[in-house]
Amino acid sequence: MVPALVVGLFFRRNWTVAYLILVGTMLVDLDHLLASPIYSPSRCSIGFHPLHQLGFIGVYLLLCMLPKTRILGIGLVIHMALDAIDCQVTNGLWVN
Repeated sequence: MVPALVVGLFFRRNWTVAYLILVGTMLVDLDHLLASPIYSPSRCSIGFHPLHQLGFIGVYLLLCMLPKTRILGIGLVIHMALDAIDCQVTNGLWVN
Protein backbone atom coordinates (compact mmCIF):
# COMPACT_ATOMS: atom_id res chain seq x y z
CA MET A 1 0.00 0.00 0.00
CA VAL A 2 2.70 2.49 0.97
CA PRO A 3 4.63 2.27 -2.33
CA ALA A 4 1.40 2.82 -4.27
CA LEU A 5 0.53 5.82 -2.11
CA VAL A 6 4.00 7.37 -2.54
CA VAL A 7 3.94 6.82 -6.30
CA GLY A 8 0.45 8.26 -6.56
CA LEU A 9 1.46 11.38 -4.66
CA PHE A 10 4.95 12.09 -5.99
CA PHE A 11 5.81 10.08 -9.12
CA ARG A 12 2.73 10.17 -11.32
CA ARG A 13 4.61 10.86 -14.54
CA ASN A 14 6.79 7.72 -14.34
CA TRP A 15 4.57 5.77 -11.98
CA THR A 16 5.24 2.29 -13.40
CA VAL A 17 9.02 2.53 -13.10
CA ALA A 18 8.80 4.23 -9.71
CA TYR A 19 6.38 1.62 -8.40
CA LEU A 20 8.55 -1.28 -9.58
CA ILE A 21 11.62 0.26 -7.94
CA LEU A 22 9.78 0.88 -4.66
CA VAL A 23 8.42 -2.66 -4.59
CA GLY A 24 11.87 -3.97 -5.60
CA THR A 25 13.40 -2.43 -2.49
CA MET A 26 11.62 -5.16 -0.54
CA LEU A 27 14.43 -7.43 -1.76
CA VAL A 28 16.53 -5.88 1.00
CA ASP A 29 14.76 -8.43 3.22
CA LEU A 30 16.83 -11.18 1.62
CA ASP A 31 19.32 -10.52 4.41
CA HIS A 32 16.83 -12.23 6.72
CA LEU A 33 17.96 -15.50 5.15
CA LEU A 34 21.30 -15.09 6.96
CA ALA A 35 19.64 -15.20 10.38
CA SER A 36 19.00 -18.29 12.43
CA PRO A 37 16.11 -18.75 12.78
CA ILE A 38 15.13 -16.95 9.60
CA TYR A 39 12.02 -15.53 11.27
CA SER A 40 11.54 -14.70 14.91
CA PRO A 41 8.39 -12.76 15.85
CA SER A 42 10.11 -11.11 18.80
CA ARG A 43 13.19 -9.96 16.87
CA CYS A 44 13.54 -6.43 15.55
CA SER A 45 15.02 -6.24 12.04
CA ILE A 46 16.57 -2.80 12.56
CA GLY A 47 20.04 -3.23 13.96
CA PHE A 48 19.99 -7.02 13.61
CA HIS A 49 20.06 -7.96 9.94
CA PRO A 50 23.09 -6.82 7.88
CA LEU A 51 21.24 -4.49 5.48
CA HIS A 52 19.12 -3.11 8.33
CA GLN A 53 22.08 -1.62 10.25
CA LEU A 54 22.10 2.07 11.12
CA GLY A 55 25.15 2.67 8.87
CA PHE A 56 23.30 1.30 5.86
CA ILE A 57 20.24 3.35 6.75
CA GLY A 58 22.50 6.41 6.56
CA VAL A 59 23.56 5.32 3.07
CA TYR A 60 19.90 4.91 2.11
CA LEU A 61 19.27 8.47 3.28
CA LEU A 62 22.17 9.68 1.11
CA LEU A 63 20.69 7.86 -1.89
CA CYS A 64 17.58 10.02 -1.43
CA MET A 65 19.69 13.14 -2.04
CA LEU A 66 21.04 12.07 -5.44
CA PRO A 67 18.64 12.49 -8.37
CA LYS A 68 19.65 9.23 -10.10
CA THR A 69 19.16 7.10 -6.97
CA ARG A 70 16.39 9.08 -5.28
CA ILE A 71 13.55 6.60 -5.87
CA LEU A 72 15.70 3.68 -4.72
CA GLY A 73 16.71 5.60 -1.61
CA ILE A 74 13.13 6.57 -0.84
CA GLY A 75 12.03 2.96 -1.15
CA LEU A 76 14.76 1.76 1.19
CA VAL A 77 14.08 4.49 3.74
CA ILE A 78 10.35 3.72 3.65
CA HIS A 79 11.15 0.05 4.15
CA MET A 80 13.38 0.79 7.16
CA ALA A 81 10.79 3.18 8.63
CA LEU A 82 8.07 0.55 8.34
CA ASP A 83 10.36 -2.05 9.94
CA ALA A 84 11.12 0.37 12.79
CA ILE A 85 7.42 1.02 13.31
CA ASP A 86 6.83 -2.74 13.37
CA CYS A 87 9.57 -3.10 16.01
CA GLN A 88 7.93 -0.39 18.11
CA VAL A 89 4.45 -1.89 17.83
CA THR A 90 5.46 -5.50 18.48
CA ASN A 91 8.37 -5.09 20.91
CA GLY A 92 8.27 -1.53 22.21
CA LEU A 93 11.67 -0.62 20.76
CA TRP A 94 12.84 1.18 17.64
CA VAL A 95 16.21 -0.55 17.17
CA ASN A 96 17.41 -4.02 18.15
